[in-house]
Amino acid sequence: MARAEPETERGAACQPSRRSPEKIARARELRGGDNQAEGTLWNELKARRLGGYKFVRQMPIGPYFADFACRSQKLIVELDGSQHAESSSDRRRDEFMRGEGFSVLRFWSFDVLKNKRSVCETILAALEGQLAEDVIAPDLRFVFAAKKTGGSAL
Repeated sequence: MARAEPETERGAACQPSRRSPEKIARARELRGGDNQAEGTLWNELKARRLGGYKFVRQMPIGPYFADFACRSQKLIVELDGSQHAESSSDRRRDEFMRGEGFSVLRFWSFDVLKNKRSVCETILAALEGQLAEDVIAPDLRFVFAAKKTGGSAL
């Protein structure tokens, strides 16, 4: 007797993942190693708690992993510790993400722990299109990627 094909909740047969097993394993490892700031912010972002927007953690994008990503709005949220101050590798990473059509918001981990509400309000503003240009401040970096529809920027 032949075995039945496994089904997903939607009733369709399981499809193989489009991501490599190595990237899946690395993303899982990164999720398991949450620092306190990442765990705090994830509690605000998961289960569509922030404005109904869906976020995922440690999403692979090219050679990088985004701390948090809202795919529908093409927004990446990164939390940085002091080791990231004036990091040229972070700037290259931001430009790569922008090239993939994602805007990138960077916060200091400390700010998430001390000013969680302000951080969430800023993320919500970016999601709702209230931030529409690059912003560089001591406590925030926003790299804007204009959303494209039909081949033209909005």
